[in-house]
Amino acid sequence: MSQVETSNTGPRYAVDEHPSHMTSALLGLQSVALIVSGIAITPIIVLKAADDMRLVSWVVFAALFISGLVTILQARPIGRFGAGFSLFMGTSGAFIAVSIGAVKAGGLPLLGTLVITCALFQFLLATRLGTLRKIVTPAVGGSVVMLIAVAVMPIAFHMLDRVPKHFSGDAHLPTLVSVVTFLVIVSVCLFGRGRLRLWGPLIGLIIGWVSAYFVGLVDLSRVESAAWFGLPKAAWPGLDMRFSHDYWLLLPGFLICSLVGVLETFGDGLVIQQISRRGKQPVDFKVVQGAVNADGVSNLLSGLACTLPNTTYSTSLSVVQLTGVASRRVAVYGGAILMALALCPKFSAVLESVPSVVAGPFLIVLMVLLFANGVRLVVSEGLGYEEGILMGLAFWLGIGFQDKLVFADQLPPWAARLFDNGMTTGGLVALVVAIVLVLKQPRMKKLKAAASQEGLKTLMEQFNQDPIVSALPADVRERLGIAVEEAFNFLRQNESAASKPIELRYRSHLGKFELEFVSAPGETNVEELLEVSQLTSTGAGSDTGLRALKAVTDELRHQQFHGADYLSIALQLPAADQRVAV
Repeated sequence: MSQVETSNTGPRYAVDEHPSHMTSALLGLQSVALIVSGIAITPIIVLKAADDMRLVSWVVFAALFISGLVTILQARPIGRFGAGFSLFMGTSGAFIAVSIGAVKAGGLPLLGTLVITCALFQFLLATRLGTLRKIVTPAVGGSVVMLIAVAVMPIAFHMLDRVPKHFSGDAHLPTLVSVVTFLVIVSVCLFGRGRLRLWGPLIGLIIGWVSAYFVGLVDLSRVESAAWFGLPKAAWPGLDMRFSHDYWLLLPGFLICSLVGVLETFGDGLVIQQISRRGKQPVDFKVVQGAVNADGVSNLLSGLACTLPNTTYSTSLSVVQLTGVASRRVAVYGGAILMALALCPKFSAVLESVPSVVAGPFLIVLMVLLFANGVRLVVSEGLGYEEGILMGLAFWLGIGFQDKLVFADQLPPWAARLFDNGMTTGGLVALVVAIVLVLKQPRMKKLKAAASQEGLKTLMEQFNQDPIVSALPADVRERLGIAVEEAFNFLRQNESAASKPIELRYRSHLGKFELEFVSAPGETNVEELLEVSQLTSTGAGSDTGLRALKAVTDELRHQQFHGADYLSIALQLPAADQRVAV
């Protein structure tokens, strides 16, 4: 997820506004310049680590073209696919370790099949975001993100020792090039200001490449022979549909990486709404679902093309924040530029010429930044006692299994291979602990009623007769009654509500009385009406109910997904009643 500060004054150009075509094209080119190295270098790193460079030109072409195409889809949605905001897509670094394993085990055909499976998994997650929101938490996602960096770091360190076969110079020169590349990237990231920090990895990569060229580490033969425009000469590698033993052993790691990708897109989908619109507006989770669905489309295309999976790039959020231009037109131009670069074999050949001693430091810094994002994600909603246990167990057990320090001699071969990736093991541990933490909480009681006045009457009778409600002080019961009635009345006004009952879930927990309404999806958001829209000064009509709802509740949150609306309410209980249990 991205940690971008939002502006108090709003963007210069909001998402629906249109800067000039020239401005949009230049900003699109700037965004592409910041992310293109990551999009193209990441699959090259994977193929180099797997010692399989035969189809590198095809993989880079597919990665660039699909990233550009789905960037345009994110900006210009089709149905439920796409966010409708300026979200740039690119190759996901989260899949580096598992992708190397897949290419080593079965080549690009096996990688493609696994990535297609991940895409189907992401489509499923997108439809269930509302249901999974209490399990797939920032603590889970952040722990896995940190472990991804831990799993990839050994690969990056080994790249520092890989010298091209044609090199015949002083043995110390490759080390010097690595150090120069690393120091340039870190220096720009630490001492650069504003936009300059975003350019750190790219500046370091360019200076490292130039240094490598002058000491004889760069082979330009492929660059000289490559065409300026056209398709790659390599053919599509095909898919491995045997679903072999290797497929099933690698699948858990790929699915966990997909979960991380969904979390990253989820966070980017939240932030991009905050920085792309004028005024304060509640988060539209349908936008988030659209972004995740577009991620799925991107990975489906990536799998069919046998290249690495894609995800949203948080760098594009930083560009929006720094420039103040959130117009989706910028993303359309940027996507078109990426597609054009894909059709330039000479550009791909230049990136292929980057030696491992330069790509290694580049990857190290990217993993450092990824690890930092994982830490920020874990603490984004507070690091309590339970979250600390979850993170600690996931992180250290992941490292223990990866370094073969836990039951290494007692696991059967298939299990040892499954758990030798710390990200896979730690991710599974984090999910199990998260499920346990949800199950240990007091269960919410449930009532259902038709979305009608008669249904409300029945629901109120059942609710008030519940012992945990009747045991509360009269003033608390009165506030609860107003909250239930007004929230129910608001939700039943949705046009689609008549075809679906409204469910009320409730419990007394940790000094609060918590209510959650689940209803058919609607168009109007309570938070927007209360905090953004101008309520009538007289308080007449439906405004009266909304004012009453706001007055009696201590916390109110309305999350709207394509499948359902979740209206959550909490009332603080008096100290004497805080130990009331369901």
